[in-house]
Amino acid sequence: MNRFALMETTVTQVHKAYLSGELSCRALCEAYLARIHAYDKSGPAVNSIICINPKALEEADRMDAYIKEHGTLCGPLHGIPIMLKDNFNTSDLPTTAGSIALLDWVPPTDAVVVVRLRKAGALILAKTNLHEFAIWGETVSSVLGASVNPYDLTRTPGGSSGGTGAAIACNFGIIGLGTDTINSIRSPASANSLVGIRPTMGMVSRTGIVPYSLTQDIAGPICRTVEDAVRCLDVIEGYDPKDSETAFCVGQKEESYLGHLKLDGLKNARIGVLKSLFGREKINQSINIVLQNAMKVFEENEATLVPIDENIDQAWLTKEASVHLDDFAHDLDQYLRELPADWPVHSMADILESGKFHPFSESNLREAMTLDVNTLRYYKKMYNKIGVRTLVLKLMADYDLDAIIYPHQQQLVCKLGGSQQQRNGALCSATGFPSIVVPAGFAPDENAPLGVPVGMEIMGRPWSEGRLIEIAFSFEQHSHFRKPPHCAPDLEPAEFLQTR
Repeated sequence: MNRFALMETTVTQVHKAYLSGELSCRALCEAYLARIHAYDKSGPAVNSIICINPKALEEADRMDAYIKEHGTLCGPLHGIPIMLKDNFNTSDLPTTAGSIALLDWVPPTDAVVVVRLRKAGALILAKTNLHEFAIWGETVSSVLGASVNPYDLTRTPGGSSGGTGAAIACNFGIIGLGTDTINSIRSPASANSLVGIRPTMGMVSRTGIVPYSLTQDIAGPICRTVEDAVRCLDVIEGYDPKDSETAFCVGQKEESYLGHLKLDGLKNARIGVLKSLFGREKINQSINIVLQNAMKVFEENEATLVPIDENIDQAWLTKEASVHLDDFAHDLDQYLRELPADWPVHSMADILESGKFHPFSESNLREAMTLDVNTLRYYKKMYNKIGVRTLVLKLMADYDLDAIIYPHQQQLVCKLGGSQQQRNGALCSATGFPSIVVPAGFAPDENAPLGVPVGMEIMGRPWSEGRLIEIAFSFEQHSHFRKPPHCAPDLEPAEFLQTR
């Protein structure tokens, strides 16, 4: 009798086991629920899960019955357990956005992304912790408190989608979903040795996602492999009439990106190295050493690295080209106004007056209340966005580049109770350009048995997801930097995962 290898398993491996009869969806979900029980609130207590789907096993049984009846899968994500950031509307589970102001709120309809996942056969196993209203990078909510980095229990798992990142890193599910306004898909990917894709603005619908900044918000996958992230992207992308921004994807996106999973995707690629996004201080040295080692993979596989000396300043981008806080009150209020009349809050002002928020969030909430989208300051930032977009495209044209790389974080992900510093995500969130973060290795630390994960960001032109996937997949396959955390090892063999 053999045992299905749960740890680090993929969509392809699970589907093969389903179709051969070696594994049931119920058994897989039971195994993940056992891991959540062992490691999320117990053991290392990574504290990543806000709620578990109470009907998960019933849904799993339906998946198994479908295969038994039809002998095939019901869709590209048939029976794949999903860890969903808790700012996606779900009509059968609460959607809190990490705030006790929305505790027990169950929306009447699913977010468009969730509709597409369910249609593809995905199973929402749990909803994950996030930084309250997704407003910052440490994953601290008034619903659950702080999530913990499974590689170094003294650090944050990044944010705001850190609950998703920690859960996927610990093998609590197969595919994770996050949202990204400044860094928030790529930061948890970087901090948890994962793959995170921020698509081109307009590729993925935001309808039914609690907004932070509709100028910059987008959803995307956080997974252990590039292939699984691509399988998820294929399902969630596409035009949504209720989200006007997605009109830009018509005629641009591809029907499927799986054809770009090319082992030789680095061959003859020209990759720009954006030197100004590498830190120059002592605190940046461990990151830089990891990236220097990772970049050898490009040259070993016939890619050309091209140094870019032109200065793009991370701090200036965040302050002068990102409108995340400027949009926050305006856009969140649009969502809150649609809550039932008897719900206690209908605006950010109501939340502040009620006191129903985590103290860590208060300064951002209060600052957002002082900002307005109809000011010269706001218009100047929007003008700066255009300038940065043009600058990046010109650099890529002048140097004849396929992509640009840099560390997602110039310094290691911060300690619990601290604040994230020197993250480079604003370059893509301000421009709306796509990027993929991939594991680049680990930086040594006394509290981290494997080291602290370091992620490399690969940025491209708008709608260049296919080329970025080729580069990311080839890099991943030739490096294999991803490792699961020591704090959440494989559990003892269980009968439900044994196969004949």
